[in-house]
Amino acid sequence: YADHSSDQPISQPMGNRGMGPPPNWSSNICIILVRPQNEGNIGAVARCMMNFGITDLRIVGDFQEITEVGKKRAKHAQSILESKSHYKTLDESLLDLSISVGTSGKRELGEKTAHRHFLLPNELPKRFSLDHGRIGVVFGPEGKGLLNEELRLCDLLVTIPTWEGYPIMNLSHAVSIICYEWYIQLESSSHLTGDRKLDPNLKARFRQEVARLVSNIPLQEHKKKSIEDTMNRIVLRGLPKDEEISRILAVITASADSFSS
Repeated sequence: YADHSSDQPISQPMGNRGMGPPPNWSSNICIILVRPQNEGNIGAVARCMMNFGITDLRIVGDFQEITEVGKKRAKHAQSILESKSHYKTLDESLLDLSISVGTSGKRELGEKTAHRHFLLPNELPKRFSLDHGRIGVVFGPEGKGLLNEELRLCDLLVTIPTWEGYPIMNLSHAVSIICYEWYIQLESSSHLTGDRKLDPNLKARFRQEVARLVSNIPLQEHKKKSIEDTMNRIVLRGLPKDEEISRILAVITASADSFSS
């Protein structure tokens, strides 16, 4: 959508903005950009986020001062640029999140699919009503995307279906699609209450114990990584409550102990 000029006056000009606060649910969603290469894209991402009431923007990598180029691309989303937070590593940016979702346009074939179990954008809000805690959606640098080791830090993966002849989207366009799906499904929704938040510390312990268990299994290293990824994603895809993951954690821990003894 673009602004249009006309010789004829219009009673409701495009770009009118309300004065209310962002939707309550939006405070539990953050957009994480890993090593963005272009400040104009950062500004465009901020504008897309503001379109859908999402305001938590996190930048991973070297600090980049936003000049007039980025500010102009952000339009009326200057507040998002001013309040964005910076992290040295992806790990640090994920510490307070219950669920992290990595994005990728690379749809691997053959054996590599074991590491790439993708959800579609419209599945995210359906699977995660925001009583599950804070959720971060992670985007990689323009042109290259997230590295495999960065994707492995994410609990789940999402991909945007595109034509195989030109599959990689512009960064801000991809962010728009993800934000749109949250907005369209949650803004008029009434299922935003509950007690299914997953404690980030419990999630971290679960992942650590799964890694410990798998490391003790007598298998080739590449098979261990595949099993670890699969166990993490299958369990976290089920959106366990704290008490549920605590029970699962007890079994994983006991199993890891028995292998190591």
